[in-house]
Amino acid sequence: MRLSDLGPLIRLRRPEPDARRRNARSCHNVTDFRALARRRLPRAVFDYIDGGADRESGMAANSAAFERHELLPRVLRDVSRVSTSTTLLGAPARMPLGLAPTGFTRMFHHEGEHAVARAAAAADVPYALSTMGTVCVEDLAAHEDADLWFQLYIWRDRGLTTDLVDRAAEAGYRVLVITVDTPVTGMRERDLRSGFTIPPTMGPATLVDLARRPGWWLPFLASEPITFANVPPHLLRGTESAMAFAARQFDPSVTWEDIAPIAARWPGPVLLKGVLRSDDALRARDMGLAGVVLSNHGGRQLDRTVTPLDALPGVRAAVGPAFTVLVDSGVRHGSDVALAIALGADAALIGRPYLYALAAAGDLGVARLIALLEGQLRRTMQLLGVTSVEELRRHGGELVSSRPTD
Repeated sequence: MRLSDLGPLIRLRRPEPDARRRNARSCHNVTDFRALARRRLPRAVFDYIDGGADRESGMAANSAAFERHELLPRVLRDVSRVSTSTTLLGAPARMPLGLAPTGFTRMFHHEGEHAVARAAAAADVPYALSTMGTVCVEDLAAHEDADLWFQLYIWRDRGLTTDLVDRAAEAGYRVLVITVDTPVTGMRERDLRSGFTIPPTMGPATLVDLARRPGWWLPFLASEPITFANVPPHLLRGTESAMAFAARQFDPSVTWEDIAPIAARWPGPVLLKGVLRSDDALRARDMGLAGVVLSNHGGRQLDRTVTPLDALPGVRAAVGPAFTVLVDSGVRHGSDVALAIALGADAALIGRPYLYALAAAGDLGVARLIALLEGQLRRTMQLLGVTSVEELRRHGGELVSSRPTD
C-alpha cells in the first residue's frame, strides 16, 4: 500500500483550542470526570466532594447496591423510537433525572451554581439549590431559566428558616426539598485531616497545593468572594466561618411537628429528603406532602445505613404508585437511572457526578455529563426492550433480578 492510499482511510481531528471543551469531550463517563477533577482541584477541595462519613463504608455500599442487580432484557421488540421524557411533580423533564442540592458549589468552579443551572436548563432537567449555596436564591432565579427547586435545612433560627422559604417561593422556585437526615453533621474524617473550611484555611501545605493548580485559583481572583450567600453577614459571629455557622444552626430537636407549618407556607410540592424507612415515607404521604427522596446523603451523614436503592422496593410497596419517590446516592450511569425506575422510583438524583464534571469543565462539563447519562439511559432502554419511562416502570419487575450475596 502506498502512502497516498491511506488518505481516504484517515480523518484528522481538528484541534480544539478551548480547554473547557477539550476537557469535556475527553470524558466519557463519571469515572473520567472524577479523574480530571482530582487533577484540577486542590486535595482538600477534591476530598470534600469525594469523601464520606467515618469509614466511608456506606458511601461504597451505595454504588455496590446498583452492581448487585442484573438486567433481564426482552428481545425482538421494536425499539426504533424511544423516549426518555417524563413528568416530575407536574412539570415535564427530558429524562427521569435531577441535579441534587450540593453545598459550597463555587468552591469547585468559580461560576458555581450558575454553571450548574445553565446546564440543567439546556438539558431540561430540574436543579435544586442548596441552603448551603454560594449563590443567593434571588440571584440564581433572576439569571437562570432552569426548573429550580430549593433545598431547606430547618435551622435553630426558625425566623431565618421561614425567611429562606418565603424568599425562595417569592423568587419562583417550584419545589421545596426539606432535608431531614442532618440533626447533626456527619463525621467526615477526610475534611478533618485536610482542615477543609469555607473560606479555605491557608496553611503551608495548602498554599503549595494551590500553587500547583493555577487553573483553579486564578479565576477566583476576578470573582466575588466565596461566602454563605443565603445568610446575612451580620448573623456570623466575628470571624466565624460559614461551615462553623452551619454546624451551629443544625438543630437536633427538629421533629415531624416542625414540618407541617413549613409545608403550609410553600405554594407548591414539598419533598422530604433523607428518608429510608417505609413508615417515615407513609407518614410523609399521610400528612399531605408530595413525595420523598430516598437518600443517605451520599454516605456523608450516618455511615453504614441501608442504601437508598435497597430501601426503594419496600417504600414503593408501602406508599403505593401515586406518591412521588425519588432516589439518590450511588447513581453513576444511565443504567443506574433505568434500574432505579424499574425498582419503583419516579426519578434519580445525582450530586457528586455533576460536581466532578463542574470542576473538570464548568457548565460544559455538566452539560456533557447529562448528555452522557441520557445516552446511556436511552441505550439501556433499547437493549432492555422498552420504549418509554412508563413502560420501564410498568415492567420493571420482569426486567431486574438481584444477584445473590455471599
